[in-house]
Amino acid sequence: MNEAKMLGEGEIGILPTDTIYGLVASAHLPEAVERVYLAKGRAPEKPCIILISSVEDLHSFGISNELISSKALGEYWPGPVSIIFPCTDEALRYLHRGTNTLAFRLPKDEWLVFFLEVSGPVIAPSANPQGLPPAVNVEEARNYFGNQVNFYIDKGERKGNPSKVISMGKDGSVEVLRA
Repeated sequence: MNEAKMLGEGEIGILPTDTIYGLVASAHLPEAVERVYLAKGRAPEKPCIILISSVEDLHSFGISNELISSKALGEYWPGPVSIIFPCTDEALRYLHRGTNTLAFRLPKDEWLVFFLEVSGPVIAPSANPQGLPPAVNVEEARNYFGNQVNFYIDKGERKGNPSKVISMGKDGSVEVLRA
């Protein structure tokens, strides 16, 4: 789990998420988040999904207790569902990119959850430069990113589908945005 600790030091890397390979950085380090945007060539106004190890991680992003205790969370998590929450905290603008929302996913994969317990929450856009198909293995990711990232974790091919995306309103209402 040395790689998990590296993320806390501002490094970025490639690892298998519960759906596809992701280009990851600590969600608590703005400089590391910016490194991911640069390496990926990601549009600066487009926020990234944040992977968490437990519902309690939402507290560190200012998500309200009412939403955290929503019964809807238990219906969707853990699993390949990203949930968008309202977030107007200007200190987190480097994450919400002016959208005033943050998307989170609590994976089901035990290895990944353990990794996230050590690393803390991470942003995890797909492992590909903007406009190219996501890497399905570490070899493809290396071809895309070379030495722009600090580590690669190989867990074989990942050809999963992107996560389902739902939006949670301030009142706890749920809307499916991507099935």
